[in-house]
Amino acid sequence: MAAKEKLEAVLNVALRVPSIMLLDVLYRWDVSSFFQQIQRSSLHNNPLFQYKYLALNMHYVGYILSVVLLTLPRQHLVQLYLYFLTALLLYAGHQISRDYVRSELESGYEGPMYLEPLSMNRFMTALVGQLVVCTLCSCVMKTKQIWLFSAHMLPLLARLCLVPLETIVIINKFAMIFTGLEVLYFLASNLLVPYNLAKSAYRELVQVVEVYGLLALGMSLWNQLVVPVLFMVFWLVLFALQIYSYFSTRDQPASRERLLFLFLTSIAECCSTPYSLLGLVFTVSFVALGVLTLCKFYLQGYRAFMNDPAMNRGMTEGVTLLILAVQTGLIELQVVHRAFLLSIILFIVVASILQSMLEIADPIVLALGASRDKSLWKHFRAVSLCLFLLVFPAYMAYMICQFFHMDFWLLIIISSSILTSLQVLGTLFIYVLFMVEEFRKEPVENMDDVIYYVNGTYRLLEFLVALCVVAYGVSETIFGEWTVMGSVIIFIHSYYNVWLRAQLGWKSFLLRRDAVNKIKSLPVATKEQLEQHNDICAICYQDMKTAVITPCSHFFHAGCLKKWLYVQETCPLCHCQLKSPSQLPGLGPEPVQQPNPSAEQNTRRGDAAEPGAECDQRPGVQDSPSRGHDGHESPEASAQPGGSHSMDSESSPCEASQGAACAAELTAAPEGGSAPHLRVCVQL
Repeated sequence: MAAKEKLEAVLNVALRVPSIMLLDVLYRWDVSSFFQQIQRSSLHNNPLFQYKYLALNMHYVGYILSVVLLTLPRQHLVQLYLYFLTALLLYAGHQISRDYVRSELESGYEGPMYLEPLSMNRFMTALVGQLVVCTLCSCVMKTKQIWLFSAHMLPLLARLCLVPLETIVIINKFAMIFTGLEVLYFLASNLLVPYNLAKSAYRELVQVVEVYGLLALGMSLWNQLVVPVLFMVFWLVLFALQIYSYFSTRDQPASRERLLFLFLTSIAECCSTPYSLLGLVFTVSFVALGVLTLCKFYLQGYRAFMNDPAMNRGMTEGVTLLILAVQTGLIELQVVHRAFLLSIILFIVVASILQSMLEIADPIVLALGASRDKSLWKHFRAVSLCLFLLVFPAYMAYMICQFFHMDFWLLIIISSSILTSLQVLGTLFIYVLFMVEEFRKEPVENMDDVIYYVNGTYRLLEFLVALCVVAYGVSETIFGEWTVMGSVIIFIHSYYNVWLRAQLGWKSFLLRRDAVNKIKSLPVATKEQLEQHNDICAICYQDMKTAVITPCSHFFHAGCLKKWLYVQETCPLCHCQLKSPSQLPGLGPEPVQQPNPSAEQNTRRGDAAEPGAECDQRPGVQDSPSRGHDGHESPEASAQPGGSHSMDSESSPCEASQGAACAAELTAAPEGGSAPHLRVCVQL
């Protein structure tokens, strides 16, 4: 069943390729110049010139017929090709009969055939050919009435009956007329079939549009016609024919430079119409998809196909080629100019493919370096691919600089390849750092700073390259030839590759500087405090030899807390706003009290306070008797009538506003009553 479905899919594409080829031929055919040439050569005596307007109308009928063949359902398309094949077989039978009659007339022998070996050979050859034609026609049309296709055997039967040769010619003409009448009868009996098909198709289209809409209709037709594969096969057929026609007319082998020029020229010849250009676009998309798939397979093996959300890549490169071709007017240029322009466009497409390969390889390589996987084959594949992405873009930039003069446009083109090499260099350096850390017995606490500086270095190099491109473009605009398109490209390049990149880098720098300042403002835990705390870092789950203490009395590694502060400015455990005691208004720095061990254990079990909950108490202050150690109200307090609960809730802004820190708690015990609670809170 799977083989049958695959065969149907292949037929669905292969049977529609001729319709696109017909559209391509009709687009290339200039009807007006064709008739002008006929007018000059025949001086109005050619009968075709008299039917000029009819031929013009037939030109548009050819377009309509091609579109109909392109959109016809597969089963009707197969039936149409079978009818066309039957017509070709009948024509072959006519040719066999005509050649036999002509050879008999040339020989002039009218006696028995068994007495003349040559006549017998001609008869047997024609008879076998006619039997094959009749059998094939009967099989194709799925009918047992083989006599319907055997009219061309009448001259053979007449020759077998020793009919004169002049009469055999008349019988052959009668056989041709009879076959033609059969074809006309078949066409007349199926004359309303196109109308019925169009009517049913229109009714079905209206129903689909009413229920699902135009977008669903377009997507359904796109999937049924398999448009990308169809245009790719069409373009590959054109390219193969172009290569074959070149080598069939050349005897001497081509050199290396000649082969490159042949490759570009053949591609240029195969994108001279909108249909062939679309074929090239889809071909490039599938080639890019195949390269990226091979890249993932090379890095991860069969695991790359298990959960692969990035296999819809490839269209970016195709759309890039289409936009550049339309903007530069590629199909309107001469073949040589088109070939040189295609070399630049294909360079941009290849640079985009290499960038996509880097996007695939970068997280895989870094994850492999950070993991404990010691498989040499995996590391070899990752490093070898990175080395390829490091060397090949630089080689491409060098080669294109050898062929073209350096100017602003070429600098923009090769800058993407240079940036790709720089990114690969940074990835390899970070991978080496991860591998060095792997061989150490203890993790390096400042590894994050090293990675940040490495990333910042090659990001700075990227920014400098983009800035140099803009500076070169501005100088070319001021001192050279000014164009509107060049100015627009300079503006777009300056905004996206310079301004936005500078903003992003500056924001990252400010965020890191703020995090570093906050870490420096926090007190550092002493050895006695670490021994008394006797716990691990809640972020990295590693032992703490050095730690900082947050205002809410939680201990963390300075590096781990700094990474956390890149994301949000709250405590990872209790979600209080992180500020040092010296930053609280009206309060000086005070020694930090050690947290309750039982509370810390509950915190590690997941009972940490939610955002907005009150923080740990300040030093020297006792917890309220009506509250537990976790800050929640006890059952006894909630059972007290009237005022205790309302008074406490009204005087506790920490519970009403998220991010409030309790600076102090004062307890007054009036005589003969329960102690009301007065909390002095500072909003951070």
